[in-house]
Amino acid sequence: MAQLIADRRDVDFVIHEQLGMVEHKLFEEFNKKTIDLIISEARNLAIKEILPTFKDGDEIGCKLENGKVTVPESFQQAWKIYCEGEWLAMCDSPEVGGQGMPKLIGAAALEYMVGANSAFMLYYGMTHGAAKLVEAFGNEEQKKLYMKKMFAGEWGGTMLLTESEAGSDVGALTTSAIKKEDGTYSIQGAKIFISSGDHDLCDNIIHPVLARIEGAPEGTKGISLFLVPKYHVNEDGSLGEFNNVVCTGLEHKMGIHGNSTASLSLGEKGECIGTLLGKENKGMPEMFQMMNESRAFVGMQGFAVASASYMYALDYARNRIQGKHLLAGKDPEAKNVPIIQHPDVKRQLLNMKVYTEGMRSLIYYYGKCSDIVHTTEDEQLKADTSALIEVLTPIVKGYITDKSLEVCSHGVQVYGGYGYVSEFPVEQLMRDSRIFMIYEGTNGIQAMDLIGRKLSMNKGASFKYFIDKIKKTIEQARGIEGVKELAEKLNHAVSRLEALALEIGQRAKSEKAFNAYSFAHPFLEVTGDITFAWMHLWRASVAAPKLAKKAGSLDKEAVSAKAAKNKDVAFYAGQIASAKFFINTLLPSTYGKMDAISEGDSCVEDILDVSFGSK
Repeated sequence: MAQLIADRRDVDFVIHEQLGMVEHKLFEEFNKKTIDLIISEARNLAIKEILPTFKDGDEIGCKLENGKVTVPESFQQAWKIYCEGEWLAMCDSPEVGGQGMPKLIGAAALEYMVGANSAFMLYYGMTHGAAKLVEAFGNEEQKKLYMKKMFAGEWGGTMLLTESEAGSDVGALTTSAIKKEDGTYSIQGAKIFISSGDHDLCDNIIHPVLARIEGAPEGTKGISLFLVPKYHVNEDGSLGEFNNVVCTGLEHKMGIHGNSTASLSLGEKGECIGTLLGKENKGMPEMFQMMNESRAFVGMQGFAVASASYMYALDYARNRIQGKHLLAGKDPEAKNVPIIQHPDVKRQLLNMKVYTEGMRSLIYYYGKCSDIVHTTEDEQLKADTSALIEVLTPIVKGYITDKSLEVCSHGVQVYGGYGYVSEFPVEQLMRDSRIFMIYEGTNGIQAMDLIGRKLSMNKGASFKYFIDKIKKTIEQARGIEGVKELAEKLNHAVSRLEALALEIGQRAKSEKAFNAYSFAHPFLEVTGDITFAWMHLWRASVAAPKLAKKAGSLDKEAVSAKAAKNKDVAFYAGQIASAKFFINTLLPSTYGKMDAISEGDSCVEDILDVSFGSK
């Protein structure tokens, strides 16, 4: 299998040319040379150690036999090398065993690793998120017992929310917690769809569990968070007895077979003990810290898989010789050409390119925003950037994973019949990508969060800050040759979005709330479209002056003549082409979606349940 995951030139462009590093003493050792070395090492690890597990994860998968869950044998060596390199806590404080890396750079490293095998890297995602919960809410004893071993990857982590009857309605959970005389709690219940729920990569697994203490209020207000280890941990850190967290089954899934999605029973076959994490009845707001990190990671999963699919499709289209060029006519001397020269294949590749590049810029920018919040002493900037992260989260999780499936579908189509068979990776990538739209709150829930909370957050100031950031890029682009017209088109779209956000936000708080929420996902898609147009205008604004300098002109013929010999000219020309395609060809459809949202047709609320059909 070809070793293709990400476009390194584009990775470098976003980091060094589009975004730039946050300047702070915490990051002073991360100069360009160091950053490039880190990304190269991440790429090497991904290609040499993680990518070889890709097919094993799918074809061998995880197995539950005699009460024990095993992962494919190749995962063991890859996990060992991954943890020895201290990659799991690469962006965390050295105080907990981390490397203190900027999240912007961590995003680039993760792109390669997740793109190599998203199922394998899900063990990282769950463990890291659980460790961050201990760091944020754990008492000194919990931190001492669990935190560093989790950040080192010696022990795993999960997130136990979902129950069969409750589903996305977490407040309806039935898992109970009974307080014991020693201050611990007896936990009893059953959880389903638990990613990395049980496996043999680690000696122990620490489960953050949502449960209701006896006598606590109904609904989400009565939920508390507990730490439940698979094996008890003694005071000296050694492992004690089994804690009766029993794996009762592994899900048989469409994709990500290499990750052990488990059903877990707590306390059914013997007492299961947990300790309170944080405060009583504050489990949901505490768990949302992990949820938000997980939502960003799911966006990363969608992006990395889409990037890999694009790179494979691009390589295939350049090497697959089939059919004569459309303009060759009936010339008997004309030779067959690579399929990348056929109009529809080229169109699909361009769709894949612009969405993948938009994803990369947005996810890296999301990481940089976290770096700003972490380092700035300007309280207003910290508050504004924190609010921007909140607004961007449903776009990163929801819009990106929607488009990830679309990109992966194009990847299969570019391969044609070969894309539908398992010998080629794009088939597995498409299956793997489907779950990301469901993980950590379905994309419908992300859309409801956008119009229900994010539009009105801080009395609308948070969404306005997001709009103002786009307008700043537009204003800068207006003075740059080659992108002025694109800036004006995006400005028009942003003005429409601003008015529409006010309109649907008010509708969501009125007697027409059902109507507003029936248009929540289209509004998320519109917001995502305009966010990606912003990213592409930003990219083109950086690329256009550099292209003019290297090619001597922005003239099409001059650029074409230089591009064949100069990779930078070809790359920068590609950035402007991406921006033009997205803003001129894809963005116009956004206006139709905005028109439909504004019109607010009541068909969704009006159709009778019985009118959908009958048996």
